[in-house]
Amino acid sequence: MAGTGTGTTARRRRVVLATDQVGRSMDADLPALVAALQERGTDAVAVDWDDPEHPWSAADAVVVRSTWGYTRRLAEFLAWADRVAAVTALHNPAGVVRWNSDKRYLEELVARDVPTVPTRFIAPGDPVSLPSSGGFVVKPSVSAGARDSARYTQEQRPAAEAHVRSLQAGGQSAMVQPYMERIVEGERALVFVGGEFSHGVRKGPVLTDTGRVDNGRTPHPDLVEHVPDTAELAVARAALSAAYGASGSAGAPLLYARVDLALDRGGSPVVMELELIEPNLFLTRTEGGLRRFADAVGRL
Repeated sequence: MAGTGTGTTARRRRVVLATDQVGRSMDADLPALVAALQERGTDAVAVDWDDPEHPWSAADAVVVRSTWGYTRRLAEFLAWADRVAAVTALHNPAGVVRWNSDKRYLEELVARDVPTVPTRFIAPGDPVSLPSSGGFVVKPSVSAGARDSARYTQEQRPAAEAHVRSLQAGGQSAMVQPYMERIVEGERALVFVGGEFSHGVRKGPVLTDTGRVDNGRTPHPDLVEHVPDTAELAVARAALSAAYGASGSAGAPLLYARVDLALDRGGSPVVMELELIEPNLFLTRTEGGLRRFADAVGRL
């Protein structure tokens, strides 16, 4: 053993960063994170979550990073998370992954008095109910990167209803939200590492036109660093506190979390999404983000 004078060196910690084919092609942070961990003496490697040959039990920890194709194979992905969690440490935990995989978690945030964008969910077989005034957004309750999402005006209600029915026909629940007009001032993404605020970014609106689904949109346009104000931090922390209680993750803080906020008409921050599964953490787009996250992973 190390320190015994025998000359034997301690085994390096093994950390697997879970990704997939989509993530490998789009995750700019992944190569930098692998390199940063290796520089810290961690045996780090990126592996596709659906690799049937990988020995997950050989890792000291598995960190879910850019498994961005999971929404098309949710049941398979959740089963994978359970299997990995049974043989090694999974971050974030499988229970959190399951809870956060369907945006119905927004209802639990509301129930716990977290300021949240008003959302109605329309399950398969439910009647289609759309807002009677103002612009609104339709998207699946299991989605990532604005996939299969569109913004509508009142004049486009027939197209919006067809969108909802298409999702229902595919066995998906639709979610309908008012279009947040002040999103033109930027959506705020606040990143927490080990329960502490690490960094923030602000991005431009994604649904810049109306009436059509466009899965080729850039999910994070016009990124700039963002220093959150007191109100934004308070809402983000309230959302995380609610998530700890609702998902059964009481105990140690989550390795990572991203809280996406928008401003309501009065300028107050409200939660758009709470990203606890595989969010882009913008580690290489912010000062110190990569260092803080690599340090946290190295402490697992």
